Amino acid sequence: MKCPFCGHQEDRVLDSRPLEAASIIRRRRECQSCHKRFTTYERLEEVPLMVIKSDDRREPFNREKLREGILRACEKRPIGPDVIERIVAEIEYELQDYVMQVPSRVIGEKVMKKLKDLDPVAYIRFASVYRAFQDLDAFHSELEKIKKDELKTIPDFHPGRGRRSKKREREEAKVL
Repeated sequence: MKCPFCGHQEDRVLDSRPLEAASIIRRRRECQSCHKRFTTYERLEEVPLMVIKSDDRREPFNREKLREGILRACEKRPIGPDVIERIVAEIEYELQDYVMQVPSRVIGEKVMKKLKDLDPVAYIRFASVYRAFQDLDAFHSELEKIKKDELKTIPDFHPGRGRRSKKREREEAKVL
């Protein structure tokens, strides 16, 4: 490090302290030539993640935009803001696997998977905007997929409740 007082190249570090959740390091240094002290700050240079849109435009990844989209889909649903923040953080963490750019399709698919596991209504809301359903048939077919997935997850036997009734099995057979 070059001394700001005499321009000498050699110094020694007297003290190092992390600042702002360790993203910045403050160092107190002393010049080996003039013995004057000075402070330097080291910051990790973050390369912004670029999102490749469907029309090949590129824009910086915006965590807030992701959060707002999920929040809109979860509006008036029994989903707390802490759950939404957790989903955003998980997706943001998963996007670290991509170097410098990620297709918007990947982000949308990750959001849809998380919402599908969380709440089917929020999933449909998000999917209807993300997939831009052209007509009611496309929307209806997506609803049918969700119904089938939900029926697959209902166990035949539940401890404490016993087997499903014959009436319930007939109703489910009609749906399929």
